[in-house]
Amino acid sequence: MAILCFSDVLEKVGLDPADVKLIRHALTDRKFKECYDIGKVFEYTCHQRTGFSKGYLYWAVFISGVGTLAKFYALYQVGPSVPDTADMVPQGLPDSEAKEYRGENALFQLTPVGFLKEYENKLTIDWGKSTRMWHQKGTSEKPIISIQPSEKKVFSGFEDLVLSFDELKEILDNPTVYEAWHTALSSVYAVYLIVDCETGKQYVGSAYGSGGLLGRWACYVDTRHGNNKLMKEMICNYPERYHSFQFSILQILPKTLTPDEVISIEATYKKKLLSIKFGMNNN
Repeated sequence: MAILCFSDVLEKVGLDPADVKLIRHALTDRKFKECYDIGKVFEYTCHQRTGFSKGYLYWAVFISGVGTLAKFYALYQVGPSVPDTADMVPQGLPDSEAKEYRGENALFQLTPVGFLKEYENKLTIDWGKSTRMWHQKGTSEKPIISIQPSEKKVFSGFEDLVLSFDELKEILDNPTVYEAWHTALSSVYAVYLIVDCETGKQYVGSAYGSGGLLGRWACYVDTRHGNNKLMKEMICNYPERYHSFQFSILQILPKTLTPDEVISIEATYKKKLLSIKFGMNNN
């Protein structure tokens, strides 16, 4: 018998578990995974069948983990809904989900509530054997398996920094935990290298905007290709290829340099690495 269940946590913050619907999104579901990868979990959750929330005031959303485990994502208060007509498709939603907007289901108004903010992405429950039942009552006993502490990550330094795409996304998605990383990476300009670990092809880029290196790399996480022509073509042909991208720094530069000076240094590295002839630079 579990010592502590998620329903106990709901009661502790003053919520009646009977008013809460539990939702477990599975990363094995292709449509959800596409939304998850581009930060559209909220938009995906809002779209449900008509009457889905009857009798519930709140939705507690979880993301699937290993086996039957699920990590708490967010708690939302549920408002009214409108038909999911084509004109209601949220901007940036993947086509696989957008085409489901046919006016047959509903788009719910969800408002994030902060009762359990400190547990988001930290609290893990055991959903139980019935993982096919992806939405259940808040009164269902869901044992709490672990609660991770909010440990701040120490910045590892520029010289040895080598990150996979997923590691970079983790850093950008958790600014509180990676506060030192955000401060360091946003404080400098840089010439950086992206390598496609599947083919070995290299891309040399530079960061000289107000957000520094962090701001430039954030564009890759948002778009998967950073708006670079050859990388965009690769992602179009191989949609999951960005997971194979590796990010590193060729040279740190002070923010006192002009954009032209940074671009000149970038051009030198392109010559040294032949990234235009053999890599992913097209100019």
